[in-house]
This record gives sequence, structure tokens and C-alpha cells, in this order.
Amino acid sequence: MNSGAQPTVVLSGDDIHRALTRIAHEILERNKGAADVLLLGIPTRGVPLAAQLGTRILAAEGRPDSDLDQLVGTIDVTMYRDDLRRNPTRALEPTRIPPTGLQDRVVVLVDDVLYSGRTVRAALDAISDIGRPRAVQLAVLVDRGHRELPIRADFIGKNLPTSREERVSVQLTELDGADGVVLS
Repeated sequence: MNSGAQPTVVLSGDDIHRALTRIAHEILERNKGAADVLLLGIPTRGVPLAAQLGTRILAAEGRPDSDLDQLVGTIDVTMYRDDLRRNPTRALEPTRIPPTGLQDRVVVLVDDVLYSGRTVRAALDAISDIGRPRAVQLAVLVDRGHRELPIRADFIGKNLPTSREERVSVQLTELDGADGVVLS
């Protein structure tokens, strides 16, 4: 797209809600329930996405919302990134692992956009410093391609082929006041 083109809405709020519901059910199906599952949101937008997935998983299993703190955590990858010198620094976000830990659990990393794969690589390094999960899976709202590392998502809301010049912006009510995905 050229810089003068209008942004294109590729996912509406309703589309995001449907994609998250589908991903939640796919996580439950692949893991035969959520007994051993731990969702870890990657800041910034992966955190509210993980919480939304967790709420849907609890509802599907008939579990109370109070179990959300046992199912969902956050993992900050800032200090594990290999591009700290190239990108502007940002404030560290808290890493919060539920008291049950991640040892021998199925960790599902949750992020908004999968692009080069470098954020996911950093998350894998961060996880290895905390413990040893039985398995690590990846859930993303948008997979836009252009991988630089051999990483793929297990659960994808939408595959969105893009050029490297295009920008994918995920907007979430919790942070932006509305839900949507825009390509510009």
C-alpha cells in the first residue's frame, strides 16, 4: 500500500470476538481440556487477549471466573529481545506466573501479531529461565508472515498476507477503547 492510501479494517470487533472464541475451543480440543494449560500474554496486547481467551475457556468448561488467575499470566520479553539496540526502549512490564507455576504444564503464549518471530523467540528464552513446561504452544490474533526465524503459530485468528511496508495495528477495548485490526 502506498502511504496515501486509507487504512483498511481487516477484522472488526465482532470478527475478533469470533476468532478468540474459535481459538479458545481449539486450545481446549488440542489439550483435551484446560487442566494443565497456562495462557501467558506477551505485553502489550497479548495480555488482554490472553485474559479474553481465558474467560472463554473457563466459560466453555463451566468453571468460575475466579479461576482466571490460575489460568492466565503475563511474560515480559523486553530483556530477552535481540533487537534492544535497534528499537527504542520501553518500560518493563511485570511477569506474572500463577502460583501453580509452569513446570510440566502446557504454556500457550498469546500475542497480537506474529511477524518476524523474534518476540516469540524472546518469550521462549524467558520461559526457560522460569521453568520447564511440558509443551509450549503459540496463539496469535494475526499472522502476517515474513518470518525470520523457524516459528509458527498453533492457533491463528487470521492469516493476513502483507508486504513488509504495511503496518498491522491491533486495537483492543482494554487499551484503545475499541476492538479492530487495521492494515495501513
